[in-house]
Amino acid sequence: MYRWLVALILFLILGLQYRLWFGEANLRDIWALNAKIELQQGINQELSQRNSELEAEVLDLKKGNAALEERARSELGMIKEDESFFQLVEPASEK
Repeated sequence: MYRWLVALILFLILGLQYRLWFGEANLRDIWALNAKIELQQGINQELSQRNSELEAEVLDLKKGNAALEERARSELGMIKEDESFFQLVEPASEK
């Protein structure tokens, strides 16, 4: 009787271990999902930071003319009236 009880308990333990390692939603799947979650959280944090920066830029463009003027100068090459513009050209390299 004692042997059967030990055999039954051993069989149950092995069955549970099989489900834990190879069954549906096993440990390897859970570890892989946790790694994917950590990766996605990092991506989400980067995107959230970028969105905050863009939101601050939009608010700055809506409220002040300084940001608008800075954009016009840097991206469009515009200058103000009574302002001197100097363009530095590098000499062509001799070949």
